Parts: sequence; structure tokens; C-alpha cells
Amino acid sequence: MSTQRAASWGYAGDFVPEPEVIERARVRGEQFGAVPVGPGTGPALRLLAAACRARSAVEVGTGAGSSGLWLLLGMPDDGVLTTIDIKAEHQNAARKAYAEAGIPAARTRLITGDALQVMGRLTDGGYDLVFVDGHKPDYPAYVDAAGRLLRAGGLLLMDNMLWHDKVADPAVRDETTVLLRDLGKQLRDDPDWTTTLLPVGDGLLAAVKV
Repeated sequence: MSTQRAASWGYAGDFVPEPEVIERARVRGEQFGAVPVGPGTGPALRLLAAACRARSAVEVGTGAGSSGLWLLLGMPDDGVLTTIDIKAEHQNAARKAYAEAGIPAARTRLITGDALQVMGRLTDGGYDLVFVDGHKPDYPAYVDAAGRLLRAGGLLLMDNMLWHDKVADPAVRDETTVLLRDLGKQLRDDPDWTTTLLPVGDGLLAAVKV
């Protein structure tokens, strides 16, 4: 990559300023190991949630709440985010972030538990958007669950789909990289999804359910 191209990508990633309340949530997440979404990814989440007017969204991987706040900023005022994390400390931090941002409690539903088990209890076709930022080996299973939960025209978003710049290098063959590389291609070629891969943060895959 040329120096100018790298500068342009950095400029684009920082183009939308990070609100202070989201910055605080991000820093808290970093402090206890809940890796937040990368630069540019949060604004993309907000934009895509707004574009599909997501009134009902599911998030896999609550973290400390920074990605959830970006999604909520893009959702209508009556939109509800269901966010799932296996660690209660993550959800406690997210609950604090939502409160600091002035998000009404009725707009968030925080569920502690295994994401696949929780998703299995949610309503088929009842959601406009599913954002996945969870356990990487479970990504294919999350896609299957999202296909069931999303309405026609609903939006699937998946973080880390460039996986630290490894996915683009065919010589990298570790298990996680191969899984994410193959999953991206599978969704790209699946007629049930309209898919693209956005080079923001660590790679944000976006797919519309046909």
C-alpha cells in the first residue's frame, strides 16, 4: 500500500469523530480485554442501522457497549437493541455506558449467556439487523442463526472479517483465518444474501437477506 493510500484510509477511518461517551466505553472495554470495534467501524454501524431503519436489532458480543451505542445512534428512537454476551462484567459496563449516553432502559435488552443458545430462543424473522462480534469459531453458526432471525431485506453485519490483515493473504492458513476467509466467500456466493466486504476497522462484512 502506498503511503498516500494509507493516509487516505486513516483519514476515512477518523472522519466521523467519536463521541466522548463512546470513547469512555471503548477505553473501559480495552481495560478489561473486551476489544472494541476498530476506527471507522462504529460510524459504519450507525450508518447501516440508519439506512435500514433498524427498529429491532441483535448484537452478538456486547463488550463494554461502544458498538451498541453506535448502533443505537443509527436506530430510530423507538428501536430496541438485544445484546448478548457470555460475561456479566461486560454487560455491566455496557449498561453503564448506555445510562451515561441517556439511552432509555426500554431501548436495550441485555442477555447474559451463550449467544447461540440465546439466539435459538429469539423470534424467527423478527429482526431488522444482526451484528456479530463474538467467538470466531462460532461465526458460521451465527450466520445460520442470523438467517433465521432476520426478516427479508434484513441486514447481517460481521466484524473482524479481514482478521488483522490475514484474510487477504492466501499464504496465511491458520484455523481462524481460513474459517473467516471461507465464510466470507461462502456468503459472497450464496444467492440468499447480497454481500460486500467493507475495509473499515478489521473488516466489516455486510449482507442483506434476499
